[in-house]
Amino acid sequence: MIHETAKIHPSAVIEDGVKIGANVTVGPFTYIGADVEIGDGTEVMSHVVIKGPTIIGQDNRIFPFAVIGEECQDKKYSGEATRLVVGDRNVIRESVQLHRGTTQDKGVTTVGNDNLLCVNAHVAHDVVIGDHTHIGNNSILGGHVTVGDHAGVMALSAIHPFCTVGAYSYVGGCSAVVQDVPPYVLAQGNHATPFGLNLVGLQRNGFEKPELHALRRAYKEIYRSGKTLAEVKPVLAEMAEEWPSVGLLCDALNNTERGIIR
Repeated sequence: MIHETAKIHPSAVIEDGVKIGANVTVGPFTYIGADVEIGDGTEVMSHVVIKGPTIIGQDNRIFPFAVIGEECQDKKYSGEATRLVVGDRNVIRESVQLHRGTTQDKGVTTVGNDNLLCVNAHVAHDVVIGDHTHIGNNSILGGHVTVGDHAGVMALSAIHPFCTVGAYSYVGGCSAVVQDVPPYVLAQGNHATPFGLNLVGLQRNGFEKPELHALRRAYKEIYRSGKTLAEVKPVLAEMAEEWPSVGLLCDALNNTERGIIR
């Protein structure tokens, strides 16, 4: 079903069963396969490939040569009807690849709202990206990676499968992340190590000085106190009673599968 206000270039190929919302534009030489749904106001530029099952929300901008909803590169994948779900107001730049999930995990790859995915970024199967993230040029999110809200993964960085990049954290360019980056932390290097808090990002997102001081104390407990993580956890839990933002650090320590960068 194609809404009457949608503008489809005559050279675009739209398979049967596609749902295209109001005021969507589809550029020349774009291919949209069956079982794809595109929300109102989304702009799909030229030479884009979108395959399903895929749901794309409203007011997204998808630039040329992006490949959206293609089957994943996992050798275990054998054609199952897994999905990709993309939220609203995302900017998906040239040659970005977003792959569908696998039945060995959630069966869905998820991109939230208001994200910027820069040129040639690769988002593998079963990845979960939150809201307001920045995924830099040529960066790689391996399978099953989670990227929290307001996090940044800069150009040419690679995130190992099953790792988490925490909310409000920042991974500097050309980094290799093989363990979890806790929330709020600035990480850099190969292999990535912590370099304090992502203060610029936190200030831009409205964190005030008292809260920043609390997060500094929590960071020092984790990285500079000489305590084991088992000893740090109850200290952070007590701090989180006064400062809920510290609770994200508690969750990161309690839920990590691969450990945190050290």
